[in-house]
Amino acid sequence: MTPSNPASREDLRFRVLRLLQENPEMSQRAISAALGVSFGGVNYCLQALAEKGMIKIRNFRASNNKLRYAYVLTPQGLAEKTALTGRFLRRKMAEYEALKAEIEAVRAEAGAADGSAEPAE
Repeated sequence: MTPSNPASREDLRFRVLRLLQENPEMSQRAISAALGVSFGGVNYCLQALAEKGMIKIRNFRASNNKLRYAYVLTPQGLAEKTALTGRFLRRKMAEYEALKAEIEAVRAEAGAADGSAEPAE
């Protein structure tokens, strides 16, 4: 799955930057598996982040003599991750509040339907 709307793409960039800050030597396949995003989607995201100067892609030799990559966040990438974190948290808090209100409404409907008034948490 590759995100199609701007908020989802921003969430993907945030999640990729967050993973790479902790695990710069993580493979694209591992990133793909960890985030539930297609390998091609991860590759596209990494290339876009590199083009924007948010990560640097460095070569290194893995223990089995294959060439691998490390994805290092640049100062610009760290600043972008910080900004994305704030926007991510605001979006998720708004989703949480909307979900909480919906749950309370459904509980009220269920309580009215069966005659019991279940208290909201």
